[in-house]
Amino acid sequence: MALRDAVIEAAAARGGALIDPARTIPLASLAQGSCFGGSLEALRGRSVIVAIRDQLTAAVALLELDGIARRMVLCTPDLSPEHLPHVVRSAQADAWLGDASSSEPPAGVGLEFAVAAELKPAGGGWPSPGDAPRAWDTEWVLLTSGTTGAPKLVAHTLASLSNVLGRSAQPEGRPRVGQAPEQPATPVWSTFYDIRRYGGLQIYLRGLYAGSLLLSSKEEDTTQFLARAATAGVTHISGTPSHWRKALMSGATAGFSPTYVRLSGEIADQGILDALRTAFPRAVVAHAFASTEAGVGFEVRDGRAGFPASLVGTSEHGVELDVSRGTLRIKSPGNAAAYLGAAAPSLRDADGFVDLGDRIELRDGRYHFVGRRGGIINVGGLKVHPEEVEAVINSHPRVRMSLVRARRNPITGAVVTADVVLADGATAATENGADERIRLEILEACRTTLPAHKVPALIRFVPSLEMSASGKLVRPSA
Repeated sequence: MALRDAVIEAAAARGGALIDPARTIPLASLAQGSCFGGSLEALRGRSVIVAIRDQLTAAVALLELDGIARRMVLCTPDLSPEHLPHVVRSAQADAWLGDASSSEPPAGVGLEFAVAAELKPAGGGWPSPGDAPRAWDTEWVLLTSGTTGAPKLVAHTLASLSNVLGRSAQPEGRPRVGQAPEQPATPVWSTFYDIRRYGGLQIYLRGLYAGSLLLSSKEEDTTQFLARAATAGVTHISGTPSHWRKALMSGATAGFSPTYVRLSGEIADQGILDALRTAFPRAVVAHAFASTEAGVGFEVRDGRAGFPASLVGTSEHGVELDVSRGTLRIKSPGNAAAYLGAAAPSLRDADGFVDLGDRIELRDGRYHFVGRRGGIINVGGLKVHPEEVEAVINSHPRVRMSLVRARRNPITGAVVTADVVLADGATAATENGADERIRLEILEACRTTLPAHKVPALIRFVPSLEMSASGKLVRPSA
């Protein structure tokens, strides 16, 4: 069943809506109209570049295109125009879909359409639900959020993207580590992510299938977004650990009471898990390992960083985890199908696993993420994973977030330094000697926990840290 038909069928039973700061579109109203009017049929069987800037318009267009387009490429609003020709070539695109604020399409892309978040009579452009079988198993193509160079194009299907939704009645079906969240009759989902990214697309599908979806807006700051989420009664919400650290610093979490809080996209250390448990005592606080290529590997709800060793080597719901090479490898029905493009690398290894280079260590029966394979700082020939040092720094009660980086050194080649954001901002630095006391306490914690070469040679307090458009800390090349 095409996504539009499934959403209309579900909405007839429980309602639901798509919500942005200015507009609300009841999901049931999709049965009476289309943002394409009668022009959707022209896109049947085509490879479509979806370059819509407005998130609500994109949300409607994507569910209408599923089953009609052969392929749809979800362009994020921050995609550089210089990379558009590469995306068009790799996707073999022959149609372009934008809105009033989209950039100009590259020459020779084929059909060009503009749409808006306004439902018009569909006319003959779309058959009524159930009138015709789905013609295409549409490819949903997402762009990786790499920090340099042209993005990779990652091909999914609706089946691989929604694989976890059928595993159980809980928001995630593997593993069931910890308690299940309270389930309202009609949950209201939301996310800090843009829905054109994998993390946001997962929440988009949950909102469409299970309840309502409140969309974020680039025009809002964190305080405004969470205030709107509270007013709308959002029950389930997700973001990166950096998103949540920023939210906690804003103070806006005090007026918000969800039942389910999720972290993904970055390592969830114990400091941020404990802080969210304190901020949201009614909520299940869960952290998931998920990526654009591997899909959702697991979700943990027991309030502890890392994941139980018992999950490795099992194959519940077809999800298999392997750690034999020092990184987490995943084989799952939620894996993407392939990278697109003439010179695209292989997505899976010879054993059929997806390995993105996330290094792990076993400690006391639990695996912990320590950093990416390519993000190592070399201190006199000894390896340092920045995330491992950050986890220790972030455990200090006065620290909200930190960024560890390399600094050139004539003797060792590099030393470790850390930029630290305090939980109470500039207040601590104005207290008599407070900043120096905190610095010494952080250093003592690092010396107690870490080998000497991993202890920061310099700690600097800063008011904020740069985040990427995907909600992750911007890391320099190590």
